[in-house]
Amino acid sequence: MRLRHIKGCEEFVNNHRLTITDPESMKGKWKHPLHVEIGMGKGRFIREMAKLNPDVYYIGIERYESVIQKAIERKEKDEAEGIESNNLNFICMDAEKLEDDFAPGEIDKIYLNFSDPWPKARHEHRRLTSPKFMKIYDRVLAKDGTVEFKTDNEALFDYSLESIPASGWELVYVTRDLHAEDVPNVMTEYEEKFSSKGNPIYKLVARR
Repeated sequence: MRLRHIKGCEEFVNNHRLTITDPESMKGKWKHPLHVEIGMGKGRFIREMAKLNPDVYYIGIERYESVIQKAIERKEKDEAEGIESNNLNFICMDAEKLEDDFAPGEIDKIYLNFSDPWPKARHEHRRLTSPKFMKIYDRVLAKDGTVEFKTDNEALFDYSLESIPASGWELVYVTRDLHAEDVPNVMTEYEEKFSSKGNPIYKLVARR
C-alpha cells in the first residue's frame, strides 16, 4: 500500500521537540534501559509502552516523515489530555543504519511489530528478521538483550523461525496464537485491526 505524503511533514518532523535529528551525536550516551521499536507505524505500541514503563527510555524508528508525524500528533493528543510520558522520542532513519547511531551493546531490547513481509525471494535481505538484520541487532544489543517480533503473516513467521536460529540466535518464546495465551500484551494499530477479523497473531522472542 502506498503511503500518503503529508505536505510539510519533513519540516514538521525535523523541527519537533520529540524528534532526534542528530542521533549520531548520542551514540554511546543514550539513557538506559533503552528499548527501540523498528518500524513503529503510527506509534500506538511504543506510546503505550512508554506510559506503562516510565523507567524505560523508548525510541521509535521509522523511515518516513509522514508516518512519524502521525505518531507525534497522537503523542501530542495524549499530552493535551493530561497523559504525560517523558521517556519517548522518535528518529527518522533506516534500520540498516542502527550502528551509526547506537554503540555496541547499547540497546537493551528491540521490537519488530508487523514488519513488511517482503514476500518475493529476491527481497529477503529487506526482511527485518533476515540474517542481514540479525547481524546488525547482534552488534547493537546488550549481552542479555532480546528481539521481540509480532506479525499476522504466517509465511514471514515461518521464515523467521528458520532464519533467526540459523543466524545464531535462540528462540525463547514462540506462539502461533498470542491472544489465546494469558501473557501481557500491548497491541499495535495493525494488531487490533487484524485480530478483530479473527486473524491469529504470531509472536517470538529471541536472544543470542
